[in-house]
Amino acid sequence: MITSIEKEIVALLQKADKKAISLLYENYADALFGVIKKVITDDETAQDVLQECFVKIWRYAKKYDPAKAKLFTWLYRIAYNTAIDKVRSQKNKSGKEVQIETSTVYTFTADSINQDVLDIRKHLKTLDEKYQIVINALFFEGMTQQEASDELNIPLGTIKSRLKIGLRELKKIYDPQNQ
Repeated sequence: MITSIEKEIVALLQKADKKAISLLYENYADALFGVIKKVITDDETAQDVLQECFVKIWRYAKKYDPAKAKLFTWLYRIAYNTAIDKVRSQKNKSGKEVQIETSTVYTFTADSINQDVLDIRKHLKTLDEKYQIVINALFFEGMTQQEASDELNIPLGTIKSRLKIGLRELKKIYDPQNQ
């Protein structure tokens, strides 16, 4: 059953009315913070993630479809996925150290660049559009698979399949001997 406040928030979100954010915060911030705290134990980081959630909620507000999911379910998924993404990014950052002494930034020459892949956008255009869209979103726009799924309104499994097939087709272009 949808409450009157939930109906009001959904209507405001669909109109891109900024009142929606304050109503969302008043009514759902504590619950979303609880979702985030199950993934992230540090309060300060969890607060940062909560703020990121509200930015994403606002950014994707027009994409929310009450016919597909209840408002809280949609908010929950954004909060949970944002928390998971934060944990993953922290793990990636902590394992990488910059090696200034062995940097090759200034030693690249034209010979050291693989000339065959400079035309990847041209070859990408030879693929079916459904594969182009997914590869562009993931590699050139820097989206995660989940973000691409949300942004393109395509199921996550379909995103993964199209990526796999699209990369296989590109491999045929760049490495025709190893088919």
